[in-house]
Amino acid sequence: MVSFPKPGAEQFLRTFSIRDFAVSPDENQLVFSTNLSGKYNLWAMNLPSTFPTQLTFNNQSCHGLLYDKQGRFIMAGFDDDGNENTQFYGLPLHGGTLKPIINEEGTRNTGMILSEDGKKLYYTSSKGNPSFLNTYKHDLETGAEELILEGKTTPTLSIGLSPNEETLLYMMGYSNTHSLLYAKRGNENTLLTPSTDCQHTVSDACFATNDLIYFLTNYDADFTYLASYNLETNEFTKVKDIENESFTTLKYDQHKQHLYIVSEKGVEDTVYMYDLGSDEWEKIQTPCSTIDKLVVTKSGNLYMLGGTATKPDNIYRFTDNEWTSLTQYTVPGVDHSELVEPDVISYASFDGLEIESLFFKANNENDNGEIILWPHGGPQAAERKFFRASFQFFLNNGYSIFAPNFRGSTGYGLAFMKMVDGDWGYGPRLDNVAGLDWLIDNGYAEKGNILLMGGSYGGYMALLLHGRHADYFKAVVDIFGPSDLFSFVDSVPEDWKPMMDQWVGNPERDKEKFIEYSPITYLETMTKPMLVIQGANDPRVVKEESDQIVQALKDKDREVEYMLLEDEGHGFSKKENEIAVYQKILSFFSQFVESKVKS
Repeated sequence: MVSFPKPGAEQFLRTFSIRDFAVSPDENQLVFSTNLSGKYNLWAMNLPSTFPTQLTFNNQSCHGLLYDKQGRFIMAGFDDDGNENTQFYGLPLHGGTLKPIINEEGTRNTGMILSEDGKKLYYTSSKGNPSFLNTYKHDLETGAEELILEGKTTPTLSIGLSPNEETLLYMMGYSNTHSLLYAKRGNENTLLTPSTDCQHTVSDACFATNDLIYFLTNYDADFTYLASYNLETNEFTKVKDIENESFTTLKYDQHKQHLYIVSEKGVEDTVYMYDLGSDEWEKIQTPCSTIDKLVVTKSGNLYMLGGTATKPDNIYRFTDNEWTSLTQYTVPGVDHSELVEPDVISYASFDGLEIESLFFKANNENDNGEIILWPHGGPQAAERKFFRASFQFFLNNGYSIFAPNFRGSTGYGLAFMKMVDGDWGYGPRLDNVAGLDWLIDNGYAEKGNILLMGGSYGGYMALLLHGRHADYFKAVVDIFGPSDLFSFVDSVPEDWKPMMDQWVGNPERDKEKFIEYSPITYLETMTKPMLVIQGANDPRVVKEESDQIVQALKDKDREVEYMLLEDEGHGFSKKENEIAVYQKILSFFSQFVESKVKS
């Protein structure tokens, strides 16, 4: 019998991804953003065939994707090598040359909404108002443009349009834990949640009729629930909630009079169907642990993008109570048995707060005894049961991964999420330290022998833990993490700056806290070998954040390597860059692997 070698480490990183998709009104075509060519482009499947054909060749990530409601063309947003200055383009159904629709250098554009006749595009832009944003109506035939909503006190984004196009839904975002939803009809602006001094959020909304709006909010509650507002009667109604679950996504099926809702509980998602006619509520079983997007077509079919910890995101169609996988993305050349599902564990933090964590344990035949602490990004996000090729790559190379959902993480209620506001460097840091102590107390690790790696806020936390708790670690990787809160709050995108006071703090009012919470304060105790990775075009955590910590450490003759990616932003949009980064990290970590004999 022919024997085959073990899959190479690079195979795990060769896993392809899907970031967005849309379905044509007649369901004869499905378009999706994927890196099948090594770089993100738009591909299409002419259903029922699921063989993909490439539509674009611009090699850029897609930010916003939809069909004309008559099914005549596609609208898509693209930035330039990760700079997040998204511009909008039209594309024929068969692909080809992109036609610029909204294309003004240096502007950030989002929230595409097409009119029913496909002649008008509504969108939100930083054009003329970079701090608070404006919403415009653009005539696709004449190019004429009209300002229809001006942001004045905080970033203001349009998110929906009534069927008769007379009412615009817009959201005013004061922070990740405070947002308000309004309906604009003529000169009248209606707040859809009752007036209150208590902060709350609205996360999604849709029109059922020209007057009836369904939306998701945690007004007067800790977890997000389904609510409605009737513009004719000015009545707010709490419709449905589920204990300890937060609703995150809402879609309306006009054909069947159903609402589809994605609900988040800790590290997993659930899909529910709510029948507006019968008032019945049904849980729909899915093949996914986490769900990134739902699409409901005019016929009432449901499409979903989602995955699991051991299966990459795929696009599924739900018909006759069955899910069909339209894409078949897997880890190439790797049997499912070689992939690792995480354990979900809980531990008490320094103040008794319960922290949930994912613990990925390397398979016995691969285990080298090493553990990586992974503080997630956000910070108001979470590590969940979604697929990370990098995790499976490290697991296959013998490294176990411990990923805590420290205070501030989503999926555990608004109060838990708010705990990181103005407290970037105390509570979350000690939650991670408590996780390290749990690993040590339970025999999984030894103090001083743990590896540390994080990206974005996780990169910030990796730097801070290194500076304040270096005795736990032997090597540290920072992936585009802020190093100095003073320079960070000054360099974020303009439409982020209004939320900085609540989210991070005020550099004048909170000067002492900024000093205490900034990793660069602790250069003297950053003594362990370090690798820093940065995208040159990153608009969120700018290159200077990494430059300054690397230079400061070099000035002290510390062991630090710096990997700068000239064509990336806040993440890795190009497969070769992603592979190069994680191979570099593996090479860096391998220097510190101790030989362990297993019993």
